[in-house]
Amino acid sequence: MNKKEFIEELRLRLSGLPKDDLENRLSFYEESINDRMDDGKTEEEAIKELGTIEEIVTQVAGETSLVTLVKEKARPKRKLSGAEIALIAIGFPLWFPLLLTALILCLVFCLVFWIIGLIPLITCISSFLVGIAEFFSYFSIIGTEGSLGVLGMGLAGLGLALMLIPAVIYAVKGTIKLVKVIMIGIKKLFIRRKK
Repeated sequence: MNKKEFIEELRLRLSGLPKDDLENRLSFYEESINDRMDDGKTEEEAIKELGTIEEIVTQVAGETSLVTLVKEKARPKRKLSGAEIALIAIGFPLWFPLLLTALILCLVFCLVFWIIGLIPLITCISSFLVGIAEFFSYFSIIGTEGSLGVLGMGLAGLGLALMLIPAVIYAVKGTIKLVKVIMIGIKKLFIRRKK
């Protein structure tokens, strides 16, 4: 792949970006290729050092805010005619509840996703609090029947909380990584080539 083909493919794959941002990025990559060629590398070697088109698209998706991409995608490409405006107004009772439902479902999905990812943290905190409560309640019932059972339950709760700490760390890090991957995937949908 030569420089011209690379830049044109990149232009197609990043076509969802705002025009100024797209041109800035393309000129950056073109200058990067030229700089590498000035250092004595061939065109193919210079392009290979930049990475694959997919890697560049993923990097751009990670650097670009979702708001910017949505604004660019939602920006009208032409003026609406009077008939189109009338249809939008007449169809409002139909499309608005559907849009609202879709937004609420997205919000619920996000909440459930985070709750599932944070279950080990919630379990760890609960075990710790129950363990502390049981441990201190032991001192109020010392010498009565079952007081050693209460102490044992308190220590078991504290032990479980300590054992869950690595799982909590792993789950929180995993959830954050998964959210990043999902967000980049969503952004790539906005950036991808227009058909």
